[in-house]
Amino acid sequence: MKKTIMIIGGGLLQVPVITAAKKMGCRVIVTDYNPDAIGMKAADIPIVMSTRDIEGSVRVAKSQNELTPIKAVLTVGTDASMTVAAVANALNLPGIKFEDAEAATNKIKMRMRFKENDVPSPNFLPVWSLSDAKKACKILGFPLVMKPSDNMGARGVSRIDNLNQVSDAFQFSKSASPSGELIIEEYMEGPELSIDAIIYNNEITFTGVADRIIEYPPYFVETGHTMPSSLPKKIQDQACEVMRKGIRALGITIGAAKGDIKITKDGPMIGELAARLSGGFMSAYTYPLSSGVDLMRAAIEVALGQEPGNLEPVHSRVAIERAIITKPGIVKKINGLEEALKVPGIKEIFLNIKPGEKIVKPRSNVEKAGHIIAVGKTLKEVESKVADCMKALTIEVIEENEISLDTINSAAREKFKKICYVCKNCDGRDCPTGVPGMGGVGTGESFRRNIESLQQYKITTRLIHDVTEPDTSTTFLGHKLSLPVMAAPITGSVTNMGGAIDELEYNRAVVEGCLKAGTIAFVGDGATPTKYKIALQAISEFKGMGIPIFKPRSDNADILMRIRAAEDSGAIAVGMDIDAVVFKTMELKNQSVGPKGMKSLEELVSATKLPFILKGIMTPEDAAMAIDVGVKSIIVSNHGGRVLDEMAGSMDVIEEIVDEVRGRMEILVDGGFRKGADILKALALGARAVLIGRPVAIAVVGMGCEGTAFYLRQLKRDLEKAMILTGSPKVSDISRNVVRKIQSV
Repeated sequence: MKKTIMIIGGGLLQVPVITAAKKMGCRVIVTDYNPDAIGMKAADIPIVMSTRDIEGSVRVAKSQNELTPIKAVLTVGTDASMTVAAVANALNLPGIKFEDAEAATNKIKMRMRFKENDVPSPNFLPVWSLSDAKKACKILGFPLVMKPSDNMGARGVSRIDNLNQVSDAFQFSKSASPSGELIIEEYMEGPELSIDAIIYNNEITFTGVADRIIEYPPYFVETGHTMPSSLPKKIQDQACEVMRKGIRALGITIGAAKGDIKITKDGPMIGELAARLSGGFMSAYTYPLSSGVDLMRAAIEVALGQEPGNLEPVHSRVAIERAIITKPGIVKKINGLEEALKVPGIKEIFLNIKPGEKIVKPRSNVEKAGHIIAVGKTLKEVESKVADCMKALTIEVIEENEISLDTINSAAREKFKKICYVCKNCDGRDCPTGVPGMGGVGTGESFRRNIESLQQYKITTRLIHDVTEPDTSTTFLGHKLSLPVMAAPITGSVTNMGGAIDELEYNRAVVEGCLKAGTIAFVGDGATPTKYKIALQAISEFKGMGIPIFKPRSDNADILMRIRAAEDSGAIAVGMDIDAVVFKTMELKNQSVGPKGMKSLEELVSATKLPFILKGIMTPEDAAMAIDVGVKSIIVSNHGGRVLDEMAGSMDVIEEIVDEVRGRMEILVDGGFRKGADILKALALGARAVLIGRPVAIAVVGMGCEGTAFYLRQLKRDLEKAMILTGSPKVSDISRNVVRKIQSV
C-alpha cells in the first residue's frame, strides 16, 4: 500500500523532494498558496494553503489524514519548519517540537538559544523602532547587519557602517518583515560555508559543505556556491562542530538542518541555522552531483521515521551553482537556451524571468535572473563550462528609459507569431474572420465600424485659455482613476493569442500594469468553465483591484457561483457581458449561454452587494431597463466586433444612450479607442471612461505589466495634449462642443 507523505511548499526548490517521493512509490500531498505552482502540478493531492498558515495547514492535514493517513511531513528549501512541526505534532508523526522549530525560524529566538548554550554566534539586539535601531548601533558598535527576524533569502538584510545608514537600512528591513520584528547583530568578517546535515535518532551526519559566494554590498546576495568547499578540512571540521552545537541548542533531534557558517578570525560562528535542508539548489542538485548521494530520499526516509540509506559519498566531483544576473530593465528576449544546455557539464538552467518582466539590481536572493548548475572534475573546468554557457545564453534587456511603443510592439509581434500582426493601425482590416483570434467575426465589419464611428467625430480646438496642466483623473464607482481609461476584459491566451502568454501571467500583468498606471483592469471569464478562477486569483493577489466580467451562462447558478468567488477575491465590482449569448468560443467549448430577461437579471443583481455592470449595451431601451433592475454601470460595446457582423459601432449609439440614462448610472464605452483624441471624443459625448482591449493585450504580450503601464501612461499624456488643445482643465469640463460630427467616412 502506498505511503502518503505531505510536503509543505510547491515551489521550484521543493520539486526535487516531490519527485523523489513519487519515485519511492509514495502518494504525495503538496500544499502551497499558489494553485499553479510547479510542485502543485506534480502532486497527487494538491492543496491550496499558504506555507505560513500554520493553523490552516494543521486543519487540512487532519482532514486529509482521515481520507489518506499521512505517514510523514517535511519541507526543503523554504522556511516552513514551524508548519512542518505543527503538522507532525498534530498527527503524531516524526518531527521536532514546535517551540524548537520556532527557535530555528525566528532569528531572535535562535540567537537567544545560542547565547544560552554558548554556541559561537554574533552579539545581537532585537529592534522594533528606528530609535531602538540607533540605540543598538551605539551599544554594539559598527560594522553591523540589520535583518528581519522572520524572513529568508537575504530579504531585507543589509550592512551598516555608520549612523547615517541606519534609517535606510531600517526601512529596508522593515519592509521585508511580516511581523515588523528586526534584529541587529555584529558583522562577521570572513568566508562563508553552507552546510547540510541529516539527523536521525539524535545522531548528526553532515553531508554537503559548500563555499558560498556573497556579493552586492551592502546587501548579501548569494551569487553562487561551490561544492565541495576549498577550505582546509580542519576548518570545515571546526565549522561542522560549531553547527553541531547549534543543532543541539535548537533541539533538532530528527530531520535535517542547514547552516550558514562564517569563518571569522575568532573561529567559526553561526550566521543562520534552519531545521530543514538547504535551498539555493545545494541539497537537491550540487551535493548529489558532487557526491552521488540522494539527499532528498534520505530526508524522506527520516521523515518517515526510518534510518536513512547510504549517506557516504560514492564519488567526488566539483559541482557549482552560479547566478544569472543581468543589467536592470525590461526583458525583451531570451536567446540560446537550448544551445546553453548542450554545453558539456551544464546540468540545469533555471530562469526566473520571462520576456516583458522587469529586472532590478538584486538586493536579495529572490531578485536574480536565474541559476546555472554545472559539474566536472575540477573547479577550473566547471567554471569554464559556465562561462561557455553564459556566452550561449543571451538575455536582451531594454532599459526603462528605452521603452517605447515600437519596442513593445516589436516584442509582441515576435510572440504572437501572426495570430496578431500588431498593425500600425489596429483597425481590423488585416484580421477579418479572426475569431478565435484577435480579429472580428464574419467579414470583420463590426470591428471596423468601431473605428469608422470614431472617425466621424472631429475635434474643435479652443486655444485662447490658461489651461497648461489638465487634470485627467476621474472616478468610477467611487474609485479614483488617474485617467479615464481601463483595460477591457480579455481571455483566451491560447485560443485567441496562440499561447503567446500564459493565462495567469496575462491577468497578473494587466491588473498590475493598470494599478501602476493608476487605473483598474476588467478581467474576463472565458469559455473554459474554470478559467474565471485564474482571473480572480490575479485580482486577489492585487488586493481586489480588478473587475471580473462573466459570461451569460444559461443557468444563473453558474453565474452566482462566480459572483461569490469574486466577492471572496475582494473584487470591487462584478459584471456580465450580456452580448456573449452567441459567442463563438462558448460554442466551441460546448458552454450553454442565453439571453437574460428582467427577472433573471434582477436575480443576479440583487444577489450581491457589489456594484453590478452590464457590458454589451447598444440601445437606450436596454440601458433604461438595466437601471430598473439595479445595474450601476453599463459598457456601451459591440464586443469588439466579435459577436455579430454588420453591427453599429459604439460611437454610433453613445449619444442617444447618454441622453437616456445620464445621471442615473455611470456609462463606459469600448471599441476602437487608440489615442488620446479618441478618449476625448467619448468623454465629450458623456462617457465616464473608455475601455481598451486589443492595444492593452499587445502591451501585455510585449512587455508584461511594465508594457501595460507604459502604454496607459502614454495615453494619459496624449489625452493631456488633447485637453490643452480644447481648453479643458478637468475631465468633467470636456463638453460636447469640443467635438463635431461630420458625414460618415
